[in-house]
Amino acid sequence: MATFNDIQLLRINYLRGPNIWTYRPVLEVWLDLGELEDHPSNVLPGFNQRLTAWLPALIEHHCGVGERGGFLERLESGTWCGHVLEHIVIELLNLSGMPTGFGQTRSTSQRGVYRMVFRARDERVARVALEQGHALIMAAINDRPFDVQAAVARVRTEVDDQYLGPSTACIVSAATDRGIPHIRLNDGNLVQLGYGASQRRIWTAESELTGAIAEGIASDKDLTKGLLKSCGVPVPEGQVVNSPEEAWEAAQDIGLPVVVKPSDGNHGRGVTLDLRRQEDIEGAYHVAYPEGSDVMVERFIPGNEHRVLVVGGKVVAAARGEVVSITGNGRSTVRELIDSQLNSDPRRGYEEEYPLEIIDLATDAKVQLELKRQDLTADSVPAAGRQIVVQRNGNVAVDCTDDVHPEVAYIAQLAARVVGLDIAGIDMVAQDISRPLQEQGGAIVEVNAGPGLLMHLKPAVGAPRPVGQAIADHLFPPSDEGGAGRIPLVGVAGTRGTSTIARVVGWLMHLGGYHTGLACREGLYLDRRCVDTTDSAHWEAAHRLLMNRMVQAAVIENDARTILRDGLAYDRCQVGVVTDMDGIASLADFDVLEQDQMYKVMRTQVDVVLSEGCAVLNAAEPQVLELAPLCDGSVVLYAQDGDLPAIAEHRARDNGRAVLVKNGRVVLATGSAEHVLGPVSELTFGRNAVATDTDTLLAIVATAWALDIAPDLIGAGIKTFEPEAPPVTPSTAPATGLAANAGGVR
Repeated sequence: MATFNDIQLLRINYLRGPNIWTYRPVLEVWLDLGELEDHPSNVLPGFNQRLTAWLPALIEHHCGVGERGGFLERLESGTWCGHVLEHIVIELLNLSGMPTGFGQTRSTSQRGVYRMVFRARDERVARVALEQGHALIMAAINDRPFDVQAAVARVRTEVDDQYLGPSTACIVSAATDRGIPHIRLNDGNLVQLGYGASQRRIWTAESELTGAIAEGIASDKDLTKGLLKSCGVPVPEGQVVNSPEEAWEAAQDIGLPVVVKPSDGNHGRGVTLDLRRQEDIEGAYHVAYPEGSDVMVERFIPGNEHRVLVVGGKVVAAARGEVVSITGNGRSTVRELIDSQLNSDPRRGYEEEYPLEIIDLATDAKVQLELKRQDLTADSVPAAGRQIVVQRNGNVAVDCTDDVHPEVAYIAQLAARVVGLDIAGIDMVAQDISRPLQEQGGAIVEVNAGPGLLMHLKPAVGAPRPVGQAIADHLFPPSDEGGAGRIPLVGVAGTRGTSTIARVVGWLMHLGGYHTGLACREGLYLDRRCVDTTDSAHWEAAHRLLMNRMVQAAVIENDARTILRDGLAYDRCQVGVVTDMDGIASLADFDVLEQDQMYKVMRTQVDVVLSEGCAVLNAAEPQVLELAPLCDGSVVLYAQDGDLPAIAEHRARDNGRAVLVKNGRVVLATGSAEHVLGPVSELTFGRNAVATDTDTLLAIVATAWALDIAPDLIGAGIKTFEPEAPPVTPSTAPATGLAANAGGVR
């Protein structure tokens, strides 16, 4: 059997925003198949069989056929290895817990060279998946062994290291479902929802509305209990102790049984329940001490542990905990019973995605203490039928949201308000959460800031609860729908006068009362303050604007290279402007060689216009005009010749809007109605009356009109715009304005 050389990966490029392939980030890979260009899948001996044996779920890939088994059909009939690699990478991502369904592979102008793309939520995860997929396909082609499980594990490890945790991810997903954009601000779980001044920040299940004082109160369990008690919330009696001996003395004062726990721990760490003997209480002190700054002893409340999630003053989910136990069989050790009866449960795992944790006897001091209380060790062999308690708390995974009594809900909401938390996990003990706490002797034992959400997203028993949606709605009330998290944003694409268009439109928005950010070829601006004179018509500069809390509106210049290299910096925009399809001569390195290819590039700017937004298009350019049907919103055309058939048709259809020149004057037309803005000769810039290209002037007017800026303000703003760039702000003090608000949590 012939051995083939490796497929060459010529270029790997991460497109971070909307691009020529899709609205979402993708990894774009340029492949050279080499000699494999002459060997499609159906002529490679045993290739299809090896591939489908290693990745049997490839049968679920519909591919171009559009039905289950579609990709396998393509394999059997013959498809090229670039296309096969695309599906291998997608399947490795699916198996690794980051499902994706989007991928494309297209030939280039060079024989054997292809551009392959696939959906990539994270660049590093995508690169690892590509690396493993590349190794797998070459092993399948050359009949070499390959460890698929090891490849999946390698990708999964990268997913666990790089991707958002489950609590953060569910909030981001809910925000995305509502059309709210997001920006990840660090390698962890700090995420910005929304753009500019309309943003909110989250860090796991904490929001920027979560006050530092409230968080500090919640971390001090003794203080929390005192505040709750003063407001009539039932809490267990307790006190802080400083030694095992003090713990035993406090237990006798309070009355047995008791609970020993850290005063400022969380997630149930270091908490030991139902203690009755001196040796157990003193042992529990040593378990609690490493988990917090102080140790507390408090009265034991009989009943089940419950977690009630309060968001924005409302109970949105509740879960119940259960005592975890094993049953002896007279043959197996405690360690073996835990592994066979508990750790074998598929709901248990080490990663955050599992609702229950693996029980590790070697490291879990609470479990060791629990066994000691029952006169057992890990190597003990319990008699057949004997029930052994392994964990009394920390297993809150049974959904009981629908059972919460109104009085219990009220107490939980009150506790969150007393502490001051907008998002709170209320831990309470009750025998039956469907009854008021007072009548059953129940109590609230903790109030937690930044509560984990996994128990509500993936309960071991019961229905998942839409807690991410509740938090997204809390941060962005549904009454804000249509503009939640968004600022007026204008994207300007093309080559003709685009910097001037961007600068003047930014000036007009500033005059309209917005703190306006501008990223264009002439620099980076905040209102009239220039903070960087280097070419800022690129992804990084635009992103700086969108992260800045001061920015109430943004104007961003793009060109074809930006779209091809990085994608757009924003997911959607209110106004998208396309002036022309020029510039092809500089795009050969992207294999854009024909004018028709420019259409696919520049349509990206129109594709992202919001349904309530508007595209501004140069009607004198036939290729630009062809973009109009792609816009989800309305369209404003501009051209010097108002008699163009396209403009006449547009005005006649649905009262379409157009900006044109008539008798030497700029006219704003809506259907048959016309409003004269002023003579072209008088619409000049600044005190020196600098004239601009007429098409550029019309594009400025059309864009401002699309933003609903009043015609009088448009005219006045054009005349007061000073075309010379203002001096760069010194790098000290004010110059940091664009970036100063990009970091931090509050």
